[in-house]
Amino acid sequence: MEANGLGSQGFPELKNDTFLRAAWGEDTDYTPVWCMRQAGRYLPEFRETRAAQDFFSTCRSPEACCELTLQPLRRFPLDAAIIFSDILVVPQALGMEVTMVPGKGPSFPEPLREERDLERLRDPASVASELGYVFQAITLTRQRLAGRVPLIGFAGAPWTLMTYMIEGGSSSTMAQAKRWLYQKPQASHQLLHILTDALVPYLVGQVAAGAQALQLFESHAGHLGPQLFSQFALPYIRDVSKRVKARLQEAGLAPVPMIIFAKDGHFALEELAQAGYEVVGLDWTVAPEKARERVGKTVTLQGNLDPCALYASEEEIGQLVQQMLDDFGPQRYIANLGHGLYPDMDPEHVGAFVDAVHRHSRLLRQN
Repeated sequence: MEANGLGSQGFPELKNDTFLRAAWGEDTDYTPVWCMRQAGRYLPEFRETRAAQDFFSTCRSPEACCELTLQPLRRFPLDAAIIFSDILVVPQALGMEVTMVPGKGPSFPEPLREERDLERLRDPASVASELGYVFQAITLTRQRLAGRVPLIGFAGAPWTLMTYMIEGGSSSTMAQAKRWLYQKPQASHQLLHILTDALVPYLVGQVAAGAQALQLFESHAGHLGPQLFSQFALPYIRDVSKRVKARLQEAGLAPVPMIIFAKDGHFALEELAQAGYEVVGLDWTVAPEKARERVGKTVTLQGNLDPCALYASEEEIGQLVQQMLDDFGPQRYIANLGHGLYPDMDPEHVGAFVDAVHRHSRLLRQN
């Protein structure tokens, strides 16, 4: 670090690197913690900031994204910030129209129906230039964080993005997207390649802009069984990490830890642990001790409290956290929820979760 307190990219020097140390598998004095969707509707200040404009306009405003990213850090001693954005900015940048329908979620007025619809997609090489607003938000946020904690960038994994682009929104079965896998395997691979080609420069661009870690969200892993997953999801998950790491090196950028979170993908835990990511995120359906046995000592685990546990009393949250930390063990571990925070959760209980992780993990290390 240079003498003026600025790091190599001219950003303020990092004061709390606990999250990064845990991600790299180094020992930490306590267990770091952050929450998926920590910048979210459960915070009254988030609802206030968001009220003025529609969802994707907010995503395109670096100022708004920065403010929303920092809000949870003003309330809670979290060990990482994650940039406020959305996984669907990538299909948008590929030329698809996406709107966020209040109370319903994302909607694609013209989803992909036929193989020829792939011709409508823009060149994936142009995606990063379409998403400059995300990079600006990251740089601004990194400045304003003033080195308090690391900033995480993220993207959706190819299969999860494909499901939205074909289903046209949320789906309980993913039957349309899975129909493609069975009836149009070639076109499916073509689409997954396009998405991978878009994601790699997008993630590298996030690091160049100041992201200090990256998380890939395979939110819809659970709709695929082991066969389909190893055919249509895993190869692209592997490809993303391999290519991002190579590109960072070519660009002379320092490596950053990468996290893979494949929700309900417990059937592929061993494969995910060897897919080139430093951290494997777990949802709440996986027993921590069993996961640890299955992945071995080579990766850090992240997770996995049931988000609904935050509906319990603060006292019970403390007990559940204690059990979770005992199960995961003190090192190579980042505490989180097993999925994102829900809009009706009490911020006080989020605070209780964060405090319990810090308190109990310090006690664990003394004994």
